[in-house]
Amino acid sequence: MSSATAQSQGTGKSHPNDKSTFDVKKFVIDLASGGTAAAVSKTAVAPIERVKLLLQVQHASKTIEADKRYKGIIDVFKRVPAEQGFASFWRGNLANVIRYFPTQALNFAFKDTYKKIFVAGYDKDKDFWKFFGGNLMSGGAAGATSLCFVYPLDFARTRLAVDVGKGATREFNGLIDCLVKVVKSDGPVGLYRGFMVSVQGIIVYRAAYFGLFDTIKMMVSTDKKKLNFFVAWMIAQVVTVGSGILSYPWDTVRRRMMMQSGRKEILYTNTWDCAKKVVANEGFTALYKGALSNVFRGTVGYLIMFIYSPATFLYVVARLAIYGRAQTRLLCVSHNFDKHCKTIV
Repeated sequence: MSSATAQSQGTGKSHPNDKSTFDVKKFVIDLASGGTAAAVSKTAVAPIERVKLLLQVQHASKTIEADKRYKGIIDVFKRVPAEQGFASFWRGNLANVIRYFPTQALNFAFKDTYKKIFVAGYDKDKDFWKFFGGNLMSGGAAGATSLCFVYPLDFARTRLAVDVGKGATREFNGLIDCLVKVVKSDGPVGLYRGFMVSVQGIIVYRAAYFGLFDTIKMMVSTDKKKLNFFVAWMIAQVVTVGSGILSYPWDTVRRRMMMQSGRKEILYTNTWDCAKKVVANEGFTALYKGALSNVFRGTVGYLIMFIYSPATFLYVVARLAIYGRAQTRLLCVSHNFDKHCKTIV
């Protein structure tokens, strides 16, 4: 028995490196620091996100008249501050930031459970397709479970972002007003329109992501350790963008379905009807409206996190306060946090 294990059993407390026990402090620190980083990143790219949403669903919005629809990214960036005020670029951002915390907590709670059900016993090299399929199933199940709780926030974020009114002409006055009005008009089900296609989108994205990542990685190098930081970063960008584009039609359909809530006239009877009508009335490329903005948003968000990483900084500070200098230094070396450790440890 190691001294660390003996000390853990003798004191009745879990050792910071003991993975068999749940470290509440570490979980809270990770959640808080990750939330700070997410808030910074999401707030910074919120204007690009709103441009994407406006282009994506404007044909299904009752607040955007046909002759006043936006013609493209530049047109949105010019007209939004002129017609609605500069601060309107951040409509729906609060719901987007709040959504991070329950999503991360739920993912943490369910990820191991679903991995044990779908992935346990499969070796990635020997049983690749079983492992691959299990990964898709576990990801889809975890995503669906999380969405059950946070989908109304995503719904509200979308509806607030595409509300082009100003002052008294706005459809919703804020997050709570949006949720209350939709529940009154459509019932709780109104907050979950597009839910099933969202789950499908998660599975499609994960399939594309893992498939592309493994394919590109094998093309670049047969030894994972040989991939330097720049190559790994480039692969991650290509895979993320590619997966986002492949799964984007599912995102368009789910957000168009969200626009049905609160309306008396029936726009779409179901997700398949929505997809068919979008293609028939606007062309196949309509499923990709706003996709370029989405690529810009992802790239800018990643660069912001790369240049300024408050999550890592706060995490190191918190670990220092709880576990001391020696344990924190060990963590920094193992996780490549050296630039933060040199400053504060």
